[in-house]
Amino acid sequence: MELIADVFLAAGAFGAAVYCFVLQRRLRRFTQLESGMGGAIAVLSAQVDDLTKALATARGAANDSTGRLETLTVRADSLAARLELLVSSLHDLPEAEDRGDTSGDRRMRFVRSRGRRDSVEVAE
Repeated sequence: MELIADVFLAAGAFGAAVYCFVLQRRLRRFTQLESGMGGAIAVLSAQVDDLTKALATARGAANDSTGRLETLTVRADSLAARLELLVSSLHDLPEAEDRGDTSGDRRMRFVRSRGRRDSVEVAE
């Protein structure tokens, strides 16, 4: 009976050794950097680092653009207020008929200078 127990114990130890050997080979293939899961993890880790750097660069560019846009918006608001003031001041000017201006009846005349025969000047 003791001999049968020893045989079963040896068979169990041999089975455990084979099981450990198979696990060791699978783990080695799993962690190889060139072809296994370790390689995929290393590649993904490198991509995450690259994307983090790209995101930081994009965030900096967006912040710069936001600052410039805010500056331009403030400048445009001040210019719009100035233009509104100029347009409202134009309403205070008299009309063309009130000034005695008859620019609609005027014709353009062409006057040639005697120094140059090729150039033509326009006079009102």
